[in-house]
Amino acid sequence: MDKGFPVAIVMLVLVAGFLLLRLRSVLGKRTGFERPPLPEQPSLDMRRGLSPMIDGIVEPMRAKPGRPIPPPHTVVGQALARIAEADPRFDPVTFLDQAVRAFEQIVTAFAAGDLALLQTLLTPSVYTTFEQAITARHEAGDTQITRIKAIVEATIDEADIIAGHAAIVVRIISDQENFTRNGQNIVIAGSESVVEMIDLWTFDRTLNSADPVWRLSAARSG
Repeated sequence: MDKGFPVAIVMLVLVAGFLLLRLRSVLGKRTGFERPPLPEQPSLDMRRGLSPMIDGIVEPMRAKPGRPIPPPHTVVGQALARIAEADPRFDPVTFLDQAVRAFEQIVTAFAAGDLALLQTLLTPSVYTTFEQAITARHEAGDTQITRIKAIVEATIDEADIIAGHAAIVVRIISDQENFTRNGQNIVIAGSESVVEMIDLWTFDRTLNSADPVWRLSAARSG
């Protein structure tokens, strides 16, 4: 048996280092939470093209402080109206509340490595990305700590519906504590201080589906 320099072990260390570097180059204006890279989608404006206006009287929406709803006369407001026309159960205010709740659950579940919860909130391709990132973190012996201190603002930036499939982009500004410790309990990424993070998350749903859940399908920094 060759008792020389352990090349295989060195290669494993280099691969682990590469994976960790990838985790630090993804979402948000941050110095903390390192989310795995998600498949980005083209801007909805690029996929939408020209859309017809929807006539009729639209009732004022029950917007909450820090969670404004796009006015009905705007492009996004018109898209939301089309989604509501296709699915009468859709309500932008309720959707935004659910999106914020999903954001909090996904962020904390990723930090905790809760794959069972993540599987219910992510599209299959995004779930695979999260699963790989959690596995790499576990194998490296690292621990992710995430505490959401406040949701500063949540707004609907884009929306579209194509052939009964709806996609809504939500901009979420949050204050978080996000950092990673290695096996020696040393902070190797992020900061224990509270930082502001800006995220643009796309939630998708097929409107005629019996499944009511809007799942995270893409993400990018704001």
